[in-house]
Amino acid sequence: MNPAEELARGIIAELRARSHSAWLVGGCVRDALLGREPKDFDVATDARPDEVLRIWPGAEQVGAKFGVVLVTRSGTTVEVVTYRSEGVYGDGRHPDAVVFETDPRKDVQRRDFTINALMMDPFTGELLDYVGGRADLEAGVIRAIGDAAARFAEDHLRMLRAVRFAARFGFAIEAGTMAAIQRLHAGIAAISAERVRDEITRILTEGGARRGFELLDETGLLVDVLPEVAAMKGVAQPPEFHPEGDVWTHTLIMLEGLEKPSITLALGVLLHDVGKPPTFRIADRIRFDGHVEVGVEMARAILGRLRYSNDEIEQAIALVANHMRFSHVHEMRESRLKRFLRMPGFEEHLELHRLDCVSSHGGLANYEFARERFERAEPEQLRPARLLTGHDLIAAGYEPGPEFARLLEMVEDAQLEGTVRTRDEAMELVRAHRTPHSQMP
Repeated sequence: MNPAEELARGIIAELRARSHSAWLVGGCVRDALLGREPKDFDVATDARPDEVLRIWPGAEQVGAKFGVVLVTRSGTTVEVVTYRSEGVYGDGRHPDAVVFETDPRKDVQRRDFTINALMMDPFTGELLDYVGGRADLEAGVIRAIGDAAARFAEDHLRMLRAVRFAARFGFAIEAGTMAAIQRLHAGIAAISAERVRDEITRILTEGGARRGFELLDETGLLVDVLPEVAAMKGVAQPPEFHPEGDVWTHTLIMLEGLEKPSITLALGVLLHDVGKPPTFRIADRIRFDGHVEVGVEMARAILGRLRYSNDEIEQAIALVANHMRFSHVHEMRESRLKRFLRMPGFEEHLELHRLDCVSSHGGLANYEFARERFERAEPEQLRPARLLTGHDLIAAGYEPGPEFARLLEMVEDAQLEGTVRTRDEAMELVRAHRTPHSQMP
């Protein structure tokens, strides 16, 4: 049994032994009914937070106002939430007032979507379904509880969550719920960049990324959160290279090909052609002069705006910056090719290029060449031990300065080419290529 499920069952058993109502609630129930393995287990109860803390003294209260307590055992955590009803959401995120309840029916009414409002007895399988969640699961529908507009006014992020759930499960967004999002989508601007980022990340990596971005477009949310991606729509591409259609269509096809990607690969796929709309021009054919360089700067701005980590930004930017280099792998000098192959996370560069090809012209010759060279290259072939350092050059009488970097890079290139193998050969190369002022008098 999943350790989190075992802990949740134990919590429910203990609460019931003390005459409290307690049920599994939310995503774990939804996923179980869909035949999916739940990741997290949450418990809803009429026990007040202080009572939960008395039963589990080491538990952590993470929001006294909202009645949330985290119970942890052996590194596994279950969230225990007291039934509650909520007042007005004055900030579009948090309720101004919370009232603890004893009736689970009232707790359910505050939740976002019907499929997330089911409660289950883990021992008997009995369901509490006060809002038609079971029927919506069976019908494949994302439906807001009660008045959709009111639910989204309470927390604007729920609009993105509707898209995420619909994409992940392959569900439709119920007509009234969709209409409310289309009417209220601009309210997403009030949500912090971090919360928006987390939803975008899940849409990109949890499955159904193409469907997710089609729904972002259909709801109007895409222009609000990623206007640079929305600008791809209708931007034509040369049919001899892109028979599939415009930049938007090409990107959607690539997103569809993602299978459990890292967030950096997914972002690279999403943004690899983001520089095309502003560089579009028609000359002898459709051209996008400098789209890579423009795309790098745009992607950096987008990812910074969404508060991705520096490491995530740098890898995603590298994917955007280098995605066109595969077209030259057959002509690259050995040293340049090896420097290309040793880039951090090169597997992601390969996968982005593969998706780029199969989503357009279909030719995989460059991909296969690069993949074969990468897979058979030993680490020391791509990054050989240095034969010379700056200290060696100083010891040989060379004056430190900008010339050092050029000389050392030249030596490494020769190593990568296989023309220099020893320290003496490296020093001979330096002597042959030093500039007149490289050596101390």
